[in-house]
Amino acid sequence: MDKKSIAVVAFALFSLFFGAGNLILPPQLGFKAGELWWLVALGFCLSAVLIPILGIVAHSKLQGTMFNFAEKVSPTFSLVYCYIVYAISIALPSPRTASVTHEMAIQPVSDTSSLITSLVYFALVFVFVINRSKILDIIGKFLTPAILFVLLLVLGIATVTLDLSFGPSTFDSPFSYAILEGYQTFDAIGAVVVGGVIIISINLKHKQADYEAKKRLIAKAGILAGLGLFLIYAGLMFTGALFQDNFEADISRTALLRGISLATLGNVAHGFLTVLVSLACFTTAVGIVTGTADFIKGRFGESQKAYTATAILGCVLGVLMGQFNVGYIIAVALPALMFIYPITIVLILLNAIPVKYTSRKVFRWVVLITILFSVPDFLGSIGYGDAIAPFTSWIPLKNFHMGWVVPAMVVFIIGNFGKRK
Repeated sequence: MDKKSIAVVAFALFSLFFGAGNLILPPQLGFKAGELWWLVALGFCLSAVLIPILGIVAHSKLQGTMFNFAEKVSPTFSLVYCYIVYAISIALPSPRTASVTHEMAIQPVSDTSSLITSLVYFALVFVFVINRSKILDIIGKFLTPAILFVLLLVLGIATVTLDLSFGPSTFDSPFSYAILEGYQTFDAIGAVVVGGVIIISINLKHKQADYEAKKRLIAKAGILAGLGLFLIYAGLMFTGALFQDNFEADISRTALLRGISLATLGNVAHGFLTVLVSLACFTTAVGIVTGTADFIKGRFGESQKAYTATAILGCVLGVLMGQFNVGYIIAVALPALMFIYPITIVLILLNAIPVKYTSRKVFRWVVLITILFSVPDFLGSIGYGDAIAPFTSWIPLKNFHMGWVVPAMVVFIIGNFGKRK
């Protein structure tokens, strides 16, 4: 594969993962991390960059759909997993895009209620989902380069004009907190849900290339895309850390991003960034609702009625959840992510590593143990942490809300050792 093909795929992967949600999380992480912004950047990028890129690598091996990711556990489990992921997608990240748009673009200039914003926003989403307009593809090709250009301006101006000193960190466990914050990007789920689109595009464009050539293309493009994401995230955290003394400690994520862009770019450029972010939010919402509707349509014999009903449901949920601010939606999303994200990460890793280490038995036991040890973290996230503490205090990494990691690793090693023996 030539360098141009690698660059094209790398940019496509970058665009797939980089959306409006990814913009609002890193600045506040750096803002709170202060002098430890670099450690937070490493933790965040572990779950928001490395795992999603490995998800694409897994797709390149499977050459299938989201259903194939969990098929080795069982077809029934895979189907349930797909339903849960799509339900979470239309109930949380999709409405969050409307809230980001309201807080970034509408609230600062108008007293229009969030209900009006959400109604107009998701009415337009529904129109685009039903008509499947190609305008979004054109907008998408313009959005990411434009946002990147403006962000680079923000980073450059902040670095040149501000004193390069940092305050103390406000995190007790910055690395683990950043890993969990990386869950909120939903990028691991995004890799599983829509990563297959990239693989299909590669297969269509490079029909003569063999399996290994395509894998090398994905690997090199993935490294480039991952490096780009890491640099942007780290840059945003670095910038947030520089502004630690410029804003109130309890400033919201969207208000911080807005404040940083105003301080570095001024009103005109800030307005341009706001428009770009709003468009990026919109394309994300359309993509989520369309993907969910396509999945339900396929499950009901390619029924157009099922597609339309799902689109309506997705938009209604968007309007209802869009009444809450971004911080609240992120807080509500945490319990769901504490349960589904570990399963998604494990499925990605099992599909990415060599097949000789991932028999059906290994798949089933590792996923089962992951589910079992994710339950305490899930219960802790909804307020039952103290009640179950006497029974779960022995679990490694439990205090960092990652109690599933060590048990899953142990079962994976035992499963492979027993198979060899």
